[in-house]
Amino acid sequence: MRSPAVEEFAALVNAKVEDERIDLLRAALAIARTHYPDLEVESYIRRLDHLAARVRAPISKVGDAAETIAAINQVLFVEEGFAGNQEDYYDPRNSFLNQVLDRKLGIPITLALVYMEVGRRVGLPLLGVGMPGHFLLKHYDPDGRAMIIDPFHRGVLLSEQDCQRRLKQIYGAQVTLQPGSLATVNRRQMLTRMLNNLKNIFVSVRDFRKALGIVDLVLAIYPRSPEDVKQRAVLHYNLGQLSRALGDFEDYLKMSPEASDADDIRQVTVAIRRNLAAMN
Repeated sequence: MRSPAVEEFAALVNAKVEDERIDLLRAALAIARTHYPDLEVESYIRRLDHLAARVRAPISKVGDAAETIAAINQVLFVEEGFAGNQEDYYDPRNSFLNQVLDRKLGIPITLALVYMEVGRRVGLPLLGVGMPGHFLLKHYDPDGRAMIIDPFHRGVLLSEQDCQRRLKQIYGAQVTLQPGSLATVNRRQMLTRMLNNLKNIFVSVRDFRKALGIVDLVLAIYPRSPEDVKQRAVLHYNLGQLSRALGDFEDYLKMSPEASDADDIRQVTVAIRRNLAAMN
């Protein structure tokens, strides 16, 4: 049985909701409510509204992208002091939007979400860019020219050469910018990337219970994702929840009967059944 926060998230992102109609802000706050159940969603939405009102005030020409970007950067990074958390990048609070808004610290994707939501409110349409290792934003002008924005570094505009330098800083000289590296992502993909960041943090510190809650959220977006069903099975297993692990492993085999690890998983299910039988 899913928790109320997972149900709330699922209602926002399920397959019946067209991707462009997903409310990113409410979905991100629903993710946060899985760990901060007393979070007041409406108060954070009002906070974004107030930030947008401050951005809107000095703009002389609606639709002027350069002026609007400058106004967003002034409010978010100069006046409010939002910043990328370079000192403690893997602090899970960087991925929970309420904490990002409270602490004014985040990682590229959560700062991008704040930037997008402010931009949407002031008439600047922005798209997420899933560059490996460093999430960015893109705005297209009326002539189709792209402007690439880096919210983690105070909203600076980047060229493709700048993006290549960012990649080298993250991965070293062996990684080069590929044709798809600066492709835009849809809303479900953006939320999934946020969730995978959190899952990886919790798995790295062996907090399997929290990681399990995150995988439940990913499966609310993609209920028939074999890899995520398998990941949930592994987490259940590590938590000693053998019946649930067995159910997920069996579902994985039904979804991917020819998977490269299918035989190994079948052996695992046999071992789990033996363990369960020994307990009865």
